[in-house]
Amino acid sequence: MTNSKQAKYVIETESVTKIYGSGNTEVVAMRDASMQVEPGKVVALLGPSGSGKSTFLTAVGLINPPTSGRIIIQGEPILDGPTAMVNLRSFRRRHIGFVFQKSNLIPFLSAIENVQIAMEINHMPAGAARKRAQELLDYLGVGDRAHSSPSMLSGGQQQRVAVARALANHPSVILADEPTAALDSERGRQVMELFAQVAHEQGAGVIVVTHDHRSLDIFDTIYEMEDGLLERKTETITT
Repeated sequence: MTNSKQAKYVIETESVTKIYGSGNTEVVAMRDASMQVEPGKVVALLGPSGSGKSTFLTAVGLINPPTSGRIIIQGEPILDGPTAMVNLRSFRRRHIGFVFQKSNLIPFLSAIENVQIAMEINHMPAGAARKRAQELLDYLGVGDRAHSSPSMLSGGQQQRVAVARALANHPSVILADEPTAALDSERGRQVMELFAQVAHEQGAGVIVVTHDHRSLDIFDTIYEMEDGLLERKTETITT
């Protein structure tokens, strides 16, 4: 993960604000949101529906640039308001991994092919991509299901494959939006523990949007969002 050891924070947002519309139709979806995530740390982002969590996540993920404020990744300024300092699409592919509520695996590809394709899109040779894909599936405990189609996998297994895909290009940032919403409590906790493992062992900065308060002991830091305002609630001790 390039430069992650050289920067104090993997992810840093400074007074990030997102406004939709103008005048009488103006809606402030997020105001002055500031967050710092150190390498190897996993952060929970809590809050009710409509509070701005997804807006924040898509801003950090360089999908929906903010109206104002700065986003810094690995110590490098990436966005100053809507102004990009880099090619966002290229940077996102190389440095950011996404995991969503649904695994969003390609149904006609096997588990290993779903991971492999993420690297081939970034021009990695097929042989090397397949080797790393298998290594990631092994690392995440689903290596024996590498040649299974998504429909043959349990929900928890599908999410593990999705995490493997998110890790494919050695991202320094992993963003997860309600990744356990479709899982039972046991499988959900396993996936949350997986994010902590990935953060701690891979040195990534991980932000997980969640409504599940049962697994908060897993996280290093907890933020809460309400009415577009972000607040750091507490820091936990991860064992």
